Amino acid sequence: MAVLDILTLPDERLKQVSAPVTAFDDALRAFIADLEETRQAGPSAVGIAAPQVGHFQRIVIMDCSLTRKPVPNHGRLVLVNPEITEWDGHDVGREGCLSIPDYTGNVVRAARIKLSAQDPRGDSLSFEMTGFEARCAQHEMDHLDGLLFIDRVVSRRTDLFRRKVYK
Repeated sequence: MAVLDILTLPDERLKQVSAPVTAFDDALRAFIADLEETRQAGPSAVGIAAPQVGHFQRIVIMDCSLTRKPVPNHGRLVLVNPEITEWDGHDVGREGCLSIPDYTGNVVRAARIKLSAQDPRGDSLSFEMTGFEARCAQHEMDHLDGLLFIDRVVSRRTDLFRRKVYK
C-alpha cells in the first residue's frame, strides 16, 4: 500500500468528470487500499474521492464514525459508482477538503439522501443518510463530477474562511 499525492487547487484536473468503474478486479481493490491509506494519512480526513489523487474513476471512501458527532452513520464505506437516488431538505454546514487545505466554507446540502452504489466486488449497496454523513457523501460525490465545495458556497466573500487550524 502507498500514500498517494493529493491534487490541490488550482490543479485543473480537479474539475475533470470521472468515469464509472467497470472492472471489479484485484487492481481496483489494490487502488482502494492505497486510497484508504491516503485518507488515513490526511489530517482529520473523513472522506476521499479517487479524483483527488488523479484517478478519474467513480470511487469514494468515507468514515464518519470517529467524528465529534458520529451518530447516525454507517461506519467506513467504500462506494463505487455512487448515485444519489433521493434527497430531501436543506442544511448549511462548514466544510473543508484535502484538495483545498487552506480554506473552509459554508455550503448548502441536502439534509437527507438515499444513495445506491456498488462495493469493491461489484455487489449492490444502498443507504439512507442524514446529517454529517449525508453532507460527507455529497461532498465526496461532487469530486466525481469535477466539483469542489468552493463551487457551492453561496458567497466567496461571506462564506469562505481561511483555515485557522488543520488537525
